[in-house]
Amino acid sequence: MVKVELYDTTLRDGAQSEGISFSVVDKLHIAQRLDGLGIHYIEGGWPGSNPKDAEFFEKARGMKLKNTRIAVFGSTRRRGLKAEEDNNLTMLVKAGVKVATIVGKSSDLQVINVLKTTLEENLSMIADSVRYLKSKGMKVFLDAEHFFDGFKHNPDYSLKTLEVAAEVGVDCLVLCDTNGGALPDEVTRAVKKAAKTTGVPLGIHCHNDGGLAVANTLAAVAAGATQVQGTINGLGERCGNADLCTIIPALKLKMGIDCVSDEQLASLTEVSHYVSELANLIPDPFAPYIGTSAFSHKAGYHMDGITKWPDAYQHIDPAKVGNRQRTVVSDQSGKRNIISKAKELGIDLSNAEKEVKDLLERVKQLESRGFQYDNAEASFELLLHRAKPDYKPPFELVDFMVVVESRRRPSTRKAAEEMLSEAMVKVKVGGEIIHTAAEGDGPVNALDLAMRKALLQYYPGLKQVKLVDYKVRILEESTGTESQVRVLIESSDGVNGWRTVGGSTNIIEASWLALADGLEWWLVKNNKK
Repeated sequence: MVKVELYDTTLRDGAQSEGISFSVVDKLHIAQRLDGLGIHYIEGGWPGSNPKDAEFFEKARGMKLKNTRIAVFGSTRRRGLKAEEDNNLTMLVKAGVKVATIVGKSSDLQVINVLKTTLEENLSMIADSVRYLKSKGMKVFLDAEHFFDGFKHNPDYSLKTLEVAAEVGVDCLVLCDTNGGALPDEVTRAVKKAAKTTGVPLGIHCHNDGGLAVANTLAAVAAGATQVQGTINGLGERCGNADLCTIIPALKLKMGIDCVSDEQLASLTEVSHYVSELANLIPDPFAPYIGTSAFSHKAGYHMDGITKWPDAYQHIDPAKVGNRQRTVVSDQSGKRNIISKAKELGIDLSNAEKEVKDLLERVKQLESRGFQYDNAEASFELLLHRAKPDYKPPFELVDFMVVVESRRRPSTRKAAEEMLSEAMVKVKVGGEIIHTAAEGDGPVNALDLAMRKALLQYYPGLKQVKLVDYKVRILEESTGTESQVRVLIESSDGVNGWRTVGGSTNIIEASWLALADGLEWWLVKNNKK
């Protein structure tokens, strides 16, 4: 069986994503998770570029890693200097790790136009740098930067850069699609040619500017590459790097390359979401393998097939990557979707044909009015409960009124502070009607505060429920201000999160319905009826 080593560069390339800045503590925590995932090498950063990376290597020395070796990143010596005089190279040695990856130009045009030196000097820079690091007892990988672009323009020179590194003992030659513009067939030809040129193991490092980083990586492995470089969730500069969260299961489950254990693969989704959290990014729901929608089923026809044979509309068992199958209920659904979704929520409707039929009609009717339950599972669960004849809601909406007015204030005040929103709400709890009012930063905030004011005296636990996201979508824009609107609200109690939906031609009513669902769902789930 082919052995492939996984090399993660999330902590360097991934940190170059626009808007991302990992702290040293973040990087240490991510490294621990990557070690658990079974990554063979973790590129910690470039200590010569910033103090943060230097601090990471200092603290990483105390880490106890089971599967991973930390690698330091840098570049070849600068032109006109001896390797031992180059501060960049000496800092790689001082980092205190035994693996170094250095980037060297393998494109003649890059050497001439960017390095502003001769082709011969660039070859010396590569050879001298590898030789110096090897003399310090380090394992050395050469990132052959712009290799595929260089191979198209001047293949002899690009291959020569590999040869000089091989002659001085480089441990792996990593072929880089630095600009992300190569095609899979081009990658295949170049990798095969490189394999014939030297006997040194080859690696692959792809960027995603053409949307082909994963495809190019897998093509390179099929052509003989045995080291795969990438980042978690495809983080990286511009359009990102090759996504290890797609590559790892493809290698193991599709190509039969046992790069991680079954147990490690099952942690993939959790690791992906963890990195997203530290990067302050919302996980991509549509990401292959690890997205929340990767194994969701909406069409009734598909759901019918899935219930009969799980492989009917799934290319793998989602549990293998730590994910799960989801049933999505909408106006495109069939009765099986309703039954399956109810089962996921612990409600058995397998022998309730009329109830299921009525629920399906109710969903279709509500979606025609702007509701959508794809991403509002809490609201759908409430529909299931409300369909039961013995269901007693923890509270009932009676009436509300919202007033928005402009108040005169000194001209030094901000315009937003000159607006006053006040909501008056009536809700019924048991046999009692509570009438409250509250002011807020806007009409939705005022409604939220007024409802809580009424309910907290009966359900003090609601204090921990917070509104964390609020989205409005205008439907049928051609009707202007009379358009249907859909409001999607995400709530959290600090532990769990849930989404609810409201629909109306009135944005305040849609918000009112979604807000109320969010509070009612939490009360029902926590037996506060």
